[in-house]
Amino acid sequence: MALAQRSRNASLLAGGTLVGLVVLAALVSFGWTPHDPLRVEATDRLLGPTGRYVFGTDRFGRDVASQLLVGARSTLYVGVVAVGLAALVGTPLGILAGMSRRWLGEFVMRANDLVLAFPALLLAIMFGAVFGAGTLTAMIAIGIATVPSFARIARSGTLQVMSTEYVLAARAAGRSPAFIARRHVLPNIAGLVIVQCSVSFAIAVLAEAALSFLGFGTRPPTPSWGRMLQESQELLAVEPRLALIPGIAIALAVLGFNLLGDGLRDRFDPRLEAYR
Repeated sequence: MALAQRSRNASLLAGGTLVGLVVLAALVSFGWTPHDPLRVEATDRLLGPTGRYVFGTDRFGRDVASQLLVGARSTLYVGVVAVGLAALVGTPLGILAGMSRRWLGEFVMRANDLVLAFPALLLAIMFGAVFGAGTLTAMIAIGIATVPSFARIARSGTLQVMSTEYVLAARAAGRSPAFIARRHVLPNIAGLVIVQCSVSFAIAVLAEAALSFLGFGTRPPTPSWGRMLQESQELLAVEPRLALIPGIAIALAVLGFNLLGDGLRDRFDPRLEAYR
């Protein structure tokens, strides 16, 4: 039990540390960067790490470290909005499906399955073709594609809460469904929703990077980790550093949110209480 407890704490600590570093990088970029991330210096093209440029420069002479800091801001911005949209839409739908009559719940979940058939990348490409590629399009597409995950989690938790004695007592006392959802269901499934937010954030970070790599995400000249990868692919043989730096940043961010989600799941899951 002590070993399992240490493992859960280590996962939570490691995930929180990695996520904290990404958030710190984004916050720092609002007030300071080593250089202007958009400034082109033709004489400083493809410089390696030096005292002036910590991570060197790209093929346009722009500072890679400054782009990395500002790219963290774009990544978190897309993730926060996309996951927030998915949680605000998917959680009420899941609660509605879990509390409603059987036919209405089935209708909501079958519509949910229909949306689930479209991956975030495919949906973003479709939206980009219709409405134009950009950050807003990527956020909406990722958010819509993530709604089914929140709806499923919320419905599962709602069904468990609705079978408890205190909910049966509330219904016998004539409490309205809205009151039961607000007072009993939502507080009891909040832990599940928080865990899903962390896991979905990792997916959103990866999706945003992939969309920027394909040209359907954050538009130039705003720095983005995915576009840094895309711009470095032509120089992969001679300057692998330009691909490794944003690639490692994306991997660490995704790993951090996944570890944080695992740690939060272990902390909030009541079924694991007996092992603590």
